[in-house]
Amino acid sequence: MHRRRALSALALAALLPTGARAQAGKLRRVGFISFAAAPLFYDAFRAGMKDLGYEEGKNVLFHARFGGGGVDQLDALAAALVAERPDIIVAAGGPALLSVQKLARDVPVVYSFSGDPVAAGVAKTLAQPGNNMTGISLMSLDLVGKRMELLKESLPQLKSVAILANPDHPGEQLERRVSFESASTLGLEHRYYQAQSPAELVGALDAIAKTGAHGLVVFPDALTLAHRQRISESALKARLATVSGWAQFAESGFLMSYGPNLRESYRRLATFVDKILKGANPGNLPIELPSMVEMVVNTRTAGTLGLEIPRPVLLRADRVLS
Repeated sequence: MHRRRALSALALAALLPTGARAQAGKLRRVGFISFAAAPLFYDAFRAGMKDLGYEEGKNVLFHARFGGGGVDQLDALAAALVAERPDIIVAAGGPALLSVQKLARDVPVVYSFSGDPVAAGVAKTLAQPGNNMTGISLMSLDLVGKRMELLKESLPQLKSVAILANPDHPGEQLERRVSFESASTLGLEHRYYQAQSPAELVGALDAIAKTGAHGLVVFPDALTLAHRQRISESALKARLATVSGWAQFAESGFLMSYGPNLRESYRRLATFVDKILKGANPGNLPIELPSMVEMVVNTRTAGTLGLEIPRPVLLRADRVLS
């Protein structure tokens, strides 16, 4: 009788997905913390977990905290999340990661980080993070020059660009250097403006509007993502053609975006979580770069600016918003 039960259990386990087999009967607690006011990519992460056999309320519980688009409350939110003693924490973005890093010394952390995790001091190397944290870095210098090229190709008459960035963003100096080099190669005049806070962002946008530039290149990070609508509206008022690195910028009124598919990247974070919950050491899991890059063009914005995007550019776009 006992043998028949054991065989039946083994047969049932063989029919279950790998993730479900591994987690059957054990409820895991997964924390999620984000700088954003709204859960932009939280659903994508949970969908990735579901694909791996994690069913909310059955073998996983999610504890989510959202920072409201400001860094002031992130430390308190991180402390509250750590106090709940989750099995693992997912940090969405650099500000959330840096808050968690100070507190979660003994809790595995998986992150999506728009900057360079090595420059930020959260990893020894991309191949061997060497601590309790690993994840995905969204920063790719190969994409920086391409954005400038796409803007120039879309506006052959483009003569000058403003470059807006947060100098505190890890890896920003490298990104800035590549942007300057690309602008020079394309024969574009360029001026750099920095913003480390929402207040500084307002001042930078006012200054940019007075320069007479034709285009605006915005480095993607948590600050510019949170205030992308404000940037878009200011740029449209100043009749600036805008480009940045993530589709959410184009969806909010930028002329175009070229860079990692963030929703796919957050789905991918679930694989890190799954491996760590099954016993992998996060310090031995290499930090990944995004596997999917997308180009989005907003023809509504082009129409507002009185621009006609060349057909070869539109044909290369993954999505055209009209």
